[in-house]
Amino acid sequence: MSNIILTGDRPTGKLHIGHYVGSLRRRVELQNDPKYDEIYIMIADAQALTDNADNPSKVRDNILEVALDYLACGLDPKKVNIFIQSQVSELCELSFYYMNLVTVSRVSRNPTVKAEIAMRNFEQSIPVGFFTYPISQAADITAFMANIVPAGEDQEPMIEQAKEIVRKFNATYGDVLVEPEIVLPTEKSARRLPGTDGKAKMSKSLGNCIYLSDDEATIKKKVMSMFTDPNHLKVEDPGSLEGNTVFIYLDAFYEEGDCAKFWPEYNNLEEIKTHYQRGGLGDVKVKKFLNNILQDRLRPIREKRHELENNIEYVVNVLREGSIKAKAKAAKTLESVRKAMMIDYFNDDMLLKARREKENEIK
Repeated sequence: MSNIILTGDRPTGKLHIGHYVGSLRRRVELQNDPKYDEIYIMIADAQALTDNADNPSKVRDNILEVALDYLACGLDPKKVNIFIQSQVSELCELSFYYMNLVTVSRVSRNPTVKAEIAMRNFEQSIPVGFFTYPISQAADITAFMANIVPAGEDQEPMIEQAKEIVRKFNATYGDVLVEPEIVLPTEKSARRLPGTDGKAKMSKSLGNCIYLSDDEATIKKKVMSMFTDPNHLKVEDPGSLEGNTVFIYLDAFYEEGDCAKFWPEYNNLEEIKTHYQRGGLGDVKVKKFLNNILQDRLRPIREKRHELENNIEYVVNVLREGSIKAKAKAAKTLESVRKAMMIDYFNDDMLLKARREKENEIK
């Protein structure tokens, strides 16, 4: 069986470092791994419209922002297929068929859906499209016969629901669809990067993000205002690493050699942690260290992004070609689905043959 990857992001704003450590840098690694046969990366604009239907320009304007971030991080259109969800109409048809395989109560129990509804204050008036997006996501995955879905741990309930849909479809109509498996970030610290304010989720709406496109001064300002240990009031006080945003970010971004480059007083990150925990190390120094690391990691991304902004026609063409290829792939899956459901009525005169078979039975 081929190893096929499907992953993506909603275009509701520029991507931030939570996206980077949670998925983007892993995608760059995966595109260079020969064991993966196909990689599809979707800009999920149709899904974004489920809670932005009254503001379609926000979604449209951010499609290129997301594409710029993808390419700036190193995703190569020669190795991955970047496409726009709404340009693959087959996904809508698959979603419609899958809706018959899932109950309302099952979708209501999905922890990710419940959390997203609460975050958007949709408890009293949930758009149907938003409520059913686990089904839409199952269509996105299965349309490309993807068996691997790199995602954050908050997406585990969504992938589990997709697997249930695949099992129900195959049990009902025959083995057609491929069951997906989630692939979490290899580093546990990168699975859920908190916001700069210490809140559990980095979110554009909460204003607690460091964006991949932020300039040097903005990154420094955000780092220096980060939440740390509220009980670490004096330099000599012992500090806690638990829930300390600065150290969570260091766990996600630190690489061997960073101390030698930016803080030669220490040999490695563990020495810094130990010093902080016993007391005598201030938050400002640790934040300056983190700032130097982030500037080092994000500078080449920002510079590449600026280059691409001067050649936006190239970016649009990448999306156009990617969408054409994605549509062709999804069309083949839809053809198999229709055949399995026996609704490809005009293929090989199936409708006429069925009628004649029925007449012969009567005779």
